Amino acid sequence: MSEVTANYDESWKEALNEYFESFLSFFFPNIHGLVDWNETPIARDKEFQQLKADSDPDLQVADKLYKVGLLDKKTPSLSIHCEVQSQYESHFDRRIFVYNTKALNLCQEDVISLVILGDTRPSWRHADYRYSYGGLGSEIKFGSVKLLDYKSRWDELELSNDPFSIITMAHLKTASTTGNLAKRAEWKWSIVQRIYEKSWANKDIIKVFNVVDRMMTLIKPAQAEFSAKVKRLEEERKMALISPTIELALEKGELKGEQKVIIRLLNQRFGEIKPPVIEQIRKLSVEQLEELTDMLLTFSTVADLEKWLKDSPKPVE
Repeated sequence: MSEVTANYDESWKEALNEYFESFLSFFFPNIHGLVDWNETPIARDKEFQQLKADSDPDLQVADKLYKVGLLDKKTPSLSIHCEVQSQYESHFDRRIFVYNTKALNLCQEDVISLVILGDTRPSWRHADYRYSYGGLGSEIKFGSVKLLDYKSRWDELELSNDPFSIITMAHLKTASTTGNLAKRAEWKWSIVQRIYEKSWANKDIIKVFNVVDRMMTLIKPAQAEFSAKVKRLEEERKMALISPTIELALEKGELKGEQKVIIRLLNQRFGEIKPPVIEQIRKLSVEQLEELTDMLLTFSTVADLEKWLKDSPKPVE
């Protein structure tokens, strides 16, 4: 069977972008209770990229930095560094210490670090980093959750209405089926059916579906079969929300179909897209549409889309 690589990092980044409050509520309720959610958290992506500039360029992790207001107004704001680590890494705890220290210097405010360990080693766990020489040194304690621990709490995940219950299920089954993609396809279909059963708004069904679909990668024939199942399910439930997936449309090479799928997903993500922007999308080449497909989940606002369109080479008349 062909090798495919699970897409943990982009999937978790998208999940954090969309559901940061739920992330804290689900995994770190003690921290969630400190935040004033009447103030909108601020993603500090630009600052975070600066502090990571001299890191290993090949390091692939899902990490984010947010500024939040606190209920205790004695401290006006706090920066929260979140990281999802999906594979074993030696000296991981030291790297968290380094990132935390850099963020503290850059943001000029208190910083806490929260990590999700999504690897498959039961004994690999971290919650602090310290060093000491002659009684002198330094220490950091960070929040740590091991996803493997949820294997024994599967019933809780199934009953939970939180988006991260589904995302955790998808991560665990993706990791456990690394060498068995046929089994992964079965679990992907089972988990997606659960998404449709949730009492969520349509936009949340779509967002969580996209995270799971991206994470639980399959070989092309299996993905096509999965997409067909989703389409039939939507037809049965009269819920034309998700299918056909972008990948299936691209494989068929149907230009108009690609445009429609992309425009539909943009409308679902950002609300009604203005006609001038739609017209720009319709002028894109097949290659540009494929590039736009890859970029969709990195856009936080319509302005990001408009900037990408502005910077793209103009089609030859």
